[in-house]
Amino acid sequence: MQHTTGDISPEKAVLIGVALPSHQRWMVEDNLMELRFLAATSGVEVVDQVVQERSHINPAYFIGKGKVEELSQLLKMYDAATVIFDDDLTPAQIRNLERATSAKIIDRSTLILDIFAQHARTRAAKTQVELAQLQHLLPRLTRQWTHLSRQVGGIGTKGPGETQLETDRRLIRKRIEALRSELERIDRQRDTRRKGRKREFRVSLIGYTNVGKSTLMNLLSGADVLVEDQLFATLDSTIRRVQLDADHHILLSDTVGFIRKLPHNLVESFKSTLDEVLDADLLLHVVDISHPVFEEQIKTVLEVLRELGASEKPILTVFNKIDLLKEKELIGSMRRQFPDSVFVSATRQIRTGKLKEALVKYVERNFVTQSIEIPIALSGLLNTIHSQAVVEHQEFLDETIQIRYRTTPAIREKITRLIKKASKDHEQLLANRSAS
Repeated sequence: MQHTTGDISPEKAVLIGVALPSHQRWMVEDNLMELRFLAATSGVEVVDQVVQERSHINPAYFIGKGKVEELSQLLKMYDAATVIFDDDLTPAQIRNLERATSAKIIDRSTLILDIFAQHARTRAAKTQVELAQLQHLLPRLTRQWTHLSRQVGGIGTKGPGETQLETDRRLIRKRIEALRSELERIDRQRDTRRKGRKREFRVSLIGYTNVGKSTLMNLLSGADVLVEDQLFATLDSTIRRVQLDADHHILLSDTVGFIRKLPHNLVESFKSTLDEVLDADLLLHVVDISHPVFEEQIKTVLEVLRELGASEKPILTVFNKIDLLKEKELIGSMRRQFPDSVFVSATRQIRTGKLKEALVKYVERNFVTQSIEIPIALSGLLNTIHSQAVVEHQEFLDETIQIRYRTTPAIREKITRLIKKASKDHEQLLANRSAS
């Protein structure tokens, strides 16, 4: 995909969608609207779009032979050199279409992978995207990709009787192995960091792409997460500590946005990033209620959660952008359908206090109550207990302090260990004094 800057003219493209008997026309056109947004995010100018209604897919061209001829004329008329299909094509279909139209043929997965490549900033994201791209490319390889030899340690000389295409495929497989090894190393580092966060109540922001997750993240945490009116503006998980009130806090993570027809290779590659979803105690599902097909977007997100194995996680649905909603009666309808949901505008900070209250309730569901009695000599532990738990009762007696507090099971274990260690150290100190 050619990305343009400055005065260079943007790449021109025609979009193609196919409506089968199982598809409703409005759904195909809505998918093309999203594809248009994807193309714009990639720096491509969409000059026209074509929808063909068919009883079945043409195995040679995906669309009909007559439509291919019509497409060739459209490309000449607009002086466009790229065609983007809303579905994935086979290698043979791509080759046939390129020969028939003399244009570059891109399918939806290739376009999404291209956007991810543009937005990858960290080592993890770049590795994940490259792996997904190569896995997508391998079965479609028709041209020489010998530049890959520079990325796999100089490997690339042909074996006896090996064709250039076979050499290129071997190079890509080698590179895929190297990238998988690199991701395993990154995952081990992430696992170490996650272990240090297990005592905290973890909430993960999920949702369709461009629904306002990053804006909500910034509002709750005071973080400076990139916010752009683009699909997939952020790829890496951002984790911030959020103080909900004087007694409750959470660890909030923002994840990559979901989308319809997300390439399977991309989901596989980004599973390490999406592990934040699997590790979360609560999923905060952000929905753009002002979007005309937000209910379809909800279904897509739930499907991706099923694919990740996270469909059983507790979910708090947050309907965002209520300030842009023209049909206000939708709020009542969605409230009946999602009784525990919250309705906010992250941009205008409307009803965000209600969201914090809802989050506090979820944190409290995970709390346990503990009553303890510690020696007066260990009063130095009180600050630690107050900072990590909600203290309901505290009473100073002659030689001890009675405390009743609420917190998570993990924090209760931590406090118990601290008290045991402090008691042991205190007894050792007394023993040393008496011995001397």
